[in-house]
Amino acid sequence: MHRPLIQLASVAFLASLALSSITPATAQVPQSPEPLHQGLIPAGSFTMGAEGSTEMPPHRVRIAAFLMDPTEVTNASYLEFCQDTDHALPVFWGLERFRCGPDYPDHPVVGVSQSDARAYARWAGKRLPTEAEWEYAARGGLDGLRYDVADTIAGDLANYKSSGNDGTVPVGSYRPNGYGLYDMVGNVREWTADRWGVWEGDPGEVVHDPAGPTEGRWRVIKGGGWFSGGGCNSITVRNVLPGGWRDFNVGFRCARDVDPEQE
Repeated sequence: MHRPLIQLASVAFLASLALSSITPATAQVPQSPEPLHQGLIPAGSFTMGAEGSTEMPPHRVRIAAFLMDPTEVTNASYLEFCQDTDHALPVFWGLERFRCGPDYPDHPVVGVSQSDARAYARWAGKRLPTEAEWEYAARGGLDGLRYDVADTIAGDLANYKSSGNDGTVPVGSYRPNGYGLYDMVGNVREWTADRWGVWEGDPGEVVHDPAGPTEGRWRVIKGGGWFSGGGCNSITVRNVLPGGWRDFNVGFRCARDVDPEQE
């Protein structure tokens, strides 16, 4: 059985920040973000997973067409949501160390839980992608690709631990994959809609639009981030966190269903 590889920030460190009480009323308003146009991810089949201790066993998956944000949700967009709904700001808001706050409007938001991310998505008329949708989209139409734009990773292809940035960078700083999606590798890990589960089906079976288990504490995060090593940035790697956890290396992007006529 594959067990989740859990990467948690220090609880003592997070508690010492004592930032969970920050509210939108204390925030400075940045310039309004540019409109974010979701891109169409066409229907198709791919081999999900890979051989390895943190991946699902390779198996074929068929995904219906859907829409996906080209970038991770930014600090500016998340602040707009918080101010419109009185939702609490991220726990790292205002910390330059994590480039989280109004001084970094075009950086990906961090310090949000999976439930925070789902609340934002509902407000925006969207949803979180499933793990299968995320991995399919990350490949950019190239089945078997290890990373989002190549089979290797380098500092000029993604923002990860060896890139030397020591933090997030503005979304869209690196070239997009074949579906026009930026930072599917690097910058921040991303929440998905799925709970952690183990796939134990027939490798020859084609699974249609799989979703995770309906119960369970652990939620799947995908993609590597600025604090992740090269191997951890592979698009097949799975990691998990408790749904209520807020991490300095985890953000999210949104998806949305599409009418069949638009496929």
